[in-house]
Amino acid sequence: MAENKPHTKAPVTTGKSEDFDLQATADRAGDFYARNKNVINIGLLAVIVIVAGFFGYNRFIKAPNEKKAQEAIFQAQNYFAVDSFKLALNGDGNNYGFLQVVDKFGGTKAGNLAKYSAGVCYVKLGDYQKGIDMLKSFSSGDLVIQSLANGLIGDAYMELNKADDAVSYYKKAGADDNELTSPIYLLRAGLALEKANKPQEAIAVYQEIKQKYPQTNEGREMEKYLARLGVVK
Repeated sequence: MAENKPHTKAPVTTGKSEDFDLQATADRAGDFYARNKNVINIGLLAVIVIVAGFFGYNRFIKAPNEKKAQEAIFQAQNYFAVDSFKLALNGDGNNYGFLQVVDKFGGTKAGNLAKYSAGVCYVKLGDYQKGIDMLKSFSSGDLVIQSLANGLIGDAYMELNKADDAVSYYKKAGADDNELTSPIYLLRAGLALEKANKPQEAIAVYQEIKQKYPQTNEGREMEKYLARLGVVK
């Protein structure tokens, strides 16, 4: 005869325990806020002030300064375009030169561009160390423009007979890895290495140009430079 086993009823969920837990959690949160409301409110206020300050700075300070800087640099750029480097650098008495734009608006985009342009002016005028210092203070997210700045620093160091320093900046300029500027500055690095009596390092640079940029003018001429250093096919 089969033994009758007692049936176990599944627990009935009424939702009361969950409601209780939710209510308890809400109560605890309310208690926490009540105990710490001063700190919380100060924190929220600080966030609001920071966000408002950021947008206020951009709208009422940064944007107007950018506009003023662009207006200030205009005449200096005109002088620069016609190779009047002294006027472009120092101004004409009525209009700012690049140096004044850097001084007044150095934190703006136009002010940053003025650093590059002032550096070029110094180099063109033969004041190489000042050109180096100014160009080093310039930075750009545009890799080609940054490579031009680094390459010009290399040129200035060569004028000061500092070949090792020149090589360092020529290599930085060539590291952008584009066919427009990289082979030009790598070639200058190789020539500077030859001048510094480092032929093996020059060979390595020339071989890099030959390998990476064979379709450029510099790449097609590398056999000549390598042969001069005793490297033949």
